[in-house]
This record gives sequence, C-alpha cells and structure tokens, in this order.
Amino acid sequence: MHRLGRSGLQVSELCLGCMSFGEPDRGGHPWTLPKDESRALLRQAIEAGVNFLDTANVYSDGSSEEIMGEVLWHMVRRDEVVLATKVHGVMLAEPQMRGLSRRSILHNIDASLKRLKTDHIDLYQTHRWDNDTPIEETMEALHDVVKSGKARYIGASTMWAWQFAKAQEVARANGWTPFVSMQNQISLLYREEEREMIPLCLDQGVGLIPWSPIARGKLARPAGAQTPRAGQDKYMQYLFSKTEEADARVISAVQALATELGRPMAQVALAWVRQKAGVTAPIIGVTKPEQLAEALAGLDLVLTPGQIAALEAPYIPRMPLGQE
Repeated sequence: MHRLGRSGLQVSELCLGCMSFGEPDRGGHPWTLPKDESRALLRQAIEAGVNFLDTANVYSDGSSEEIMGEVLWHMVRRDEVVLATKVHGVMLAEPQMRGLSRRSILHNIDASLKRLKTDHIDLYQTHRWDNDTPIEETMEALHDVVKSGKARYIGASTMWAWQFAKAQEVARANGWTPFVSMQNQISLLYREEEREMIPLCLDQGVGLIPWSPIARGKLARPAGAQTPRAGQDKYMQYLFSKTEEADARVISAVQALATELGRPMAQVALAWVRQKAGVTAPIIGVTKPEQLAEALAGLDLVLTPGQIAALEAPYIPRMPLGQE
C-alpha cells in the first residue's frame, strides 16, 4: 500500500480507472463495457489486491458510476476500497449542473452517491478548472462536502500549476480543506507536467495519480498500430494527432527496451511512471482481463537510471494540453 501524498489515505500501487465501464450507447464511448463485463474486471482487480478505483460523474453519462454501484458492493465491504469520483463536466440530462459552482458541487455529490450506492466518496476530485466560478466558492463548497461526511478527502485533476497553487492557498487562508492529490497526465509521451506541476506537488506533499500513463494505449504497441478504440477515441486524436512523428521515436525506445527485457511494452511504460518522484498510483484503464493481468505482473519491474535515460532521450517538448 502507498500513502497518498502527506495524507493518511493508503491506496494500492495501481488505481483502476473505470472510464471503460459504462453502457456503450451512453456518453459517446462505444468501446465501454456493459455491466457483466465490467463486473468481471472489477472482481479481477479486487482479488488481485487493487483497492483504489477511480471514476467520474460524466463517464458514459453516469452509467460508469451506476454499474459500479450495482456490482461493487456484492464483492467487497465499503471500507475495503478507496472510491474516487469527479465533478465538473456536463451531464446530458442536467446541462445546468456543470462546473464547480456551489450549486453544481452540492447537487453532483448527491447524484454520484446515489449512483454509486454509498454514503461517502473517499476522494472527491475536481475534473477540470472552472473559469466561470470564483475559486473561493469552489473550495468552500468542497470543504462543506468534506465536513458533511459525504467525502473524506478532495483532489484535483488537470489544470495549470498557478491555478492549483491558488486553490491551495485559498483553502489554507480560510481554514478550508486542501487538495491531497493531483490527477494529471504523465507518460513518456507527455512530460510537460515536469516543468511546474510535479515540482509544486513534491514541494507541497500532494500525491500524484497520473491519468493515461501508457498514453491511451499508444505505448503498449508499436508505432502506427491501430485498435478499434483508437479509431473511435476523439480525445486521443486531440492529445496526440499533432505529435505522431515525435511520438514514434519514443514508442520505438519503449519497444526496444521491452524487447531487451523480454517484457510487454505496457509494463515498461508503466514502470517509468511508477518510479517518477511523487507518483502514488498510476491510473490504468483496461477493457480486457489480460491487460489488467499484464499491468499487475509488471509491478516487479524496476528500471535502471540508464534505462530511464534511454526512454526519455527521444522526447521533445510540446504544447501543454488538457487544461481546457
């Protein structure tokens, strides 16, 4: 078990990302898994010792949370898992309840609890920054959610470092609950967080739980290889469509080291993220049992400084993305 930043929260070395759970006809993600297939993967993860589960209210328009609420409590007691979800995005049935206003946060925490069939969230996270709401309003509302017992801790996801620093200072100045975690994009194909966000979190004792540690699967297969999800994933195209040539060089370095070690590429890419200073638990998204088994089997892999340097050498800086 790993401690999340300086908090007292203990979580497994990997976090299971539950964006892949959801009804395929809801939310524009035709590659998501309906209830029975989601149940099998959840059981596999829990039986392997993964206790950290991350979802969001908007994943498959709420059906990710619904599926988890329907199947999870038949497998484990509530205190055996660390359950994380997020707030910010637009729910199709409730377009006015978006963002991080007090109205939205207090409404959406109750809606998530209802879908998840629980009385509290262990880690309640802001999914993105809200330019339309004063950060003081957001942080006070999140503090009230914690004090009401509906959430144990709060965290944030992708934003600029100055925004995160401002949110933390507002919380401290007013005696409100600060963020204990940052869920940001970190992978061998996206290292822009090394500039400011990672040093800030290290200095402040904030735990990192990176999303897309294998770059939505791109680091798990040779450059140019396609999957059905890759062709349907518009966000993947947004993140990587302009850097394909540079990405190919990084992917080739991962492939070369994986071949040398006799390991799957995904294990090499995950090992690099796991060994990064400040990282508590990378968030892995899987749609097949063998993908989860492969990630778990790679937890023994420790890269040498020379191997890390070889993986990092082809990277070139790119425009920061995801802070929209």
